[in-house]
Amino acid sequence: MTQTTILSRVEIESMGPPVPEELAETDVSASFLADLALKFVAQLAEPTTANIAAEIHLPRALTEEVLHRLTREKLIEVRAQAAVGATRYAMLERGWERLARAQQLCGYNGPAPVSLRDYAHLMRLQAVPSKPATMASVRAAMRDLVLPDSLLQTIGCVVNSRRSLFITGPPGTGKTAVAERINGGLAGHIWIPYAVEIDAQIIRIFDTHNHRPVAADALPAEFDRRWVCIERPLVIVGGELTMENTDLVWSEAARFYEAPFQMKSNGGTLVIDDFGRQRVAPADLLNRWIVPLERRVDYLTLHTGKKIEVPFEQLIVFSTNLNEKDLVDEAFLRRMGYRARVEPPTPVAYVEIFRRAAFTRGLRVEQTILDYVLNNYMLEHRQMKACEPRDLLDRVVDICLFEGTPIELTPKLIDGAWRNYFGTSHGFNTQEPERRATSELRDTGRLHQSGQLHQTGARQSGELRPPATARHTSDLNTPKEHTDVDPLQI
Repeated sequence: MTQTTILSRVEIESMGPPVPEELAETDVSASFLADLALKFVAQLAEPTTANIAAEIHLPRALTEEVLHRLTREKLIEVRAQAAVGATRYAMLERGWERLARAQQLCGYNGPAPVSLRDYAHLMRLQAVPSKPATMASVRAAMRDLVLPDSLLQTIGCVVNSRRSLFITGPPGTGKTAVAERINGGLAGHIWIPYAVEIDAQIIRIFDTHNHRPVAADALPAEFDRRWVCIERPLVIVGGELTMENTDLVWSEAARFYEAPFQMKSNGGTLVIDDFGRQRVAPADLLNRWIVPLERRVDYLTLHTGKKIEVPFEQLIVFSTNLNEKDLVDEAFLRRMGYRARVEPPTPVAYVEIFRRAAFTRGLRVEQTILDYVLNNYMLEHRQMKACEPRDLLDRVVDICLFEGTPIELTPKLIDGAWRNYFGTSHGFNTQEPERRATSELRDTGRLHQSGQLHQTGARQSGELRPPATARHTSDLNTPKEHTDVDPLQI
């Protein structure tokens, strides 16, 4: 039993994982740590005790003990010893042979790992936030969204229970925005290891893409530096998800495992966005997670065939605009924990969303503009969506930037943004093609003297015979030639 497994959540949150005082307290085999230290002796330009300890993330005293072991085994030698921590080492021939064998077994070269037992204990200890969610904390997490109180209450229950959430609704109603912000309702930070060791094999956990470390000034003075304090992770996967992504990813070149996305989301939130559109059948994915959802443990397989049990301690959100009955059966929906449907906004809610979106862009909104936008929806019998105020305002900004005019809201700009967003037909007036073709030929100097001599006769015969150097008239009417047409006048 290590010191980590006997601490409470309050102690972990206030002091962090305890610093190991003996190699046995790391719960990792001494031979593995020796091989890891040997890799740094071979790699570093200045392989001193202090530099190796900084790379291996172990206390200097324990690092010195590991290096002494390598010295006794004639794998490395001491080259210089000026002061404490400044002992310099160099590889010996036997050390290079040992290094080659170690690299074949495991190519991991990073901070010392923790044991699976310590990892599982800390994940379960930190899974439940120290402070329960309240209506105030949920409102703060969703502060930039306009949502009904009933949905906020459901989200609060989801956060406190950490049961899964199946959220549905039409496209553009804000399901993804809600799912992404649920993680903000989970209070506090968590500690995760850089890597986990099982039978001399490494699973890398810490990922700079999915994990955001806490500022150094917020950390305790002393802690086991094999662990890193991060904000509760938010991992989002979408249509790229495959069944292979749910298991350990073995790299033949690196010779270690990358943790699957659900393992990286432990202690935080996992969002399956656009559920039902993945490259794996919804039933297969849900069947894969029936046991983890109920028992909060997952089973992963090493390339040797050995199965390991790891914590499944995250809040899972399934977001989809498809009919839930077409994706899963009633038996699985019962295991979801919570279900919520996000409906399109009412006119009052739409106006509030529009005002907030305009405020974030520094735009002033008059009531006449709001009435004008709402009238457009009524005239076209179009259903309002929560995403549309943001999208329309972005297109207003695009038009103003293109035309070099001040960014403001006018009916003309709203009409242009409306056409660009919802789509419109772009055509010419009756005289436009002839006028454009003649103007373009004149501007580009393609109307040569020889062509003008043929033009009189061509007009009389009813056909235009261009000179050999000129393009066919059909080429002059392609859309790419009409780049100066004002999109707001079409």
